[in-house]
Amino acid sequence: MSTLAHTMMTAARPSETGLAGPGELDRYPYAESPGADRVSPPSWEGGNAELGRVARRAAGNRGRGLHGQLVQQLGQMIVSGDLGADRPLVPEEIGQRFEVSRTVVRESLRVLEAKGLVSARPNVGTRVRPVSDWNLLDPDIIEWRAFGPQRDDQRRELNELRWMIEPLAARLAAGHGRDDVQQRLGDMVEIMGHALAQGDGLTFSRADAEFHSLLIQLAGNRMLEHLSGIVSAALQVSGGPVTGCDHPTEASLTCHSRIVEALASGDSQAAESAMRQLLTVHPDVERVVPAPREH
Repeated sequence: MSTLAHTMMTAARPSETGLAGPGELDRYPYAESPGADRVSPPSWEGGNAELGRVARRAAGNRGRGLHGQLVQQLGQMIVSGDLGADRPLVPEEIGQRFEVSRTVVRESLRVLEAKGLVSARPNVGTRVRPVSDWNLLDPDIIEWRAFGPQRDDQRRELNELRWMIEPLAARLAAGHGRDDVQQRLGDMVEIMGHALAQGDGLTFSRADAEFHSLLIQLAGNRMLEHLSGIVSAALQVSGGPVTGCDHPTEASLTCHSRIVEALASGDSQAAESAMRQLLTVHPDVERVVPAPREH
């Protein structure tokens, strides 16, 4: 086993349930404030028990600071529909509800505004924007939708997007001659094989996410590379909050191996075919590919 493979195998264990792989969804790793435990789950009118459970899990497991926790909780409430456009977001009210300072509220709303979820206008205040304005490719919004009422639509849309992106990436990546990346792809397959044998779903999912991210980078298309975070997010939410692969299988491992072999030999058609087969055997994709949806 290579040094990289050994490192990943020893660094990730099933007990580390708060870890995420490449392109991880937690992009607010702020240091915890002494008062971080004071941020309570959403309790505004219209909230529900499921939303509160998700918020507590997200805030507790990700080690977010006050700012990150508030972004997470408000984002989930907006995406779930508990905070709609008919209700202004008053900073003072938010601060009181979550027991955080105006500075924390202001910075959190700026983050949500950058994601297209809210807009702030003079004499109007801060309001939730329509779904058509949201940055639906933002990994946070992908995550919030995947664990909210829109979970089925979100996962289907992600899988359909992967079906369009990854076979093309595999075809373009064939024969690029990047020995270092080829070696890392082989390492990831080796890691997945050991993880599968040991029943280590977390390690398998981390190596899987790394594999797909590397493959898209190897394609040599900067626009495709920009979408690698979407694929990582899709893997993160495909099977649950921790594991990126719903059920790691020998069939999945075999497809990964075939992709590596095709890339090494420069066989673009075989690489694309193996990737399509991989996506087809994935439990979630199987529901939507290749049969088209009815409109």
